[in-house]
Amino acid sequence: MKKVVSATLITDRPVTEPTSMLRGYIGTKFSEHELLHNHQEKGYTYRYPLVQFKILEGTPVILGIEAGADILMKILPEIENLKLVDNHYKVIDTNINIKQYKIQPTNIQKSYKFVTPWLGLNQENYKKYIQIYDWKERKALLNGILIGNILSMCTGLDIRIKERLDLHTHFDTKSAFHKGVIYHSFLGNFRVNFDLPDLFGLGKGASHGFGVVLSVKNKISV
Repeated sequence: MKKVVSATLITDRPVTEPTSMLRGYIGTKFSEHELLHNHQEKGYTYRYPLVQFKILEGTPVILGIEAGADILMKILPEIENLKLVDNHYKVIDTNINIKQYKIQPTNIQKSYKFVTPWLGLNQENYKKYIQIYDWKERKALLNGILIGNILSMCTGLDIRIKERLDLHTHFDTKSAFHKGVIYHSFLGNFRVNFDLPDLFGLGKGASHGFGVVLSVKNKISV
């Protein structure tokens, strides 16, 4: 079981800035907590983020996992305002959800959708992707990458997976802007024999609100 805290910040008006600015503000304000920004004296720490920031339809959401959940509960009472560039937002309420999740393979296929762009292609994989003209081969490449993202998440959360993951996807392409770079990203649905908690991020930029997953109750044909 993994402890997960999701905090929805209710602000006096919708937030219009990108998620990176929210993460930067919180990470700077509480810089003593390395999990909020993943920066150490020796440089940036690459791992599955235990604190993830999202802005969903103008609403800031912060997700904390395990140690990240404990840190989030400590700092939430001190988040009364958000100062993002020239805009200041007042936090008028915070909705906190605390759950314990079993993150594991399942005997049945579960349906999910990406509600923010999934950055599935790094520089190397993008070169492979654009050289493939058959859509089935492209889909197979993306499926393998997404399975890899799920397994990387499990490794980062100390979850051991022995079962084979069976994945089916239906994606549309979308351009996304991250750290000054335009990425070839994807939105859409997928099914997999795995329990993924809502609001978890997969792939590149998960701490910045990319690749946010929500479960879909009704089975999706993909």
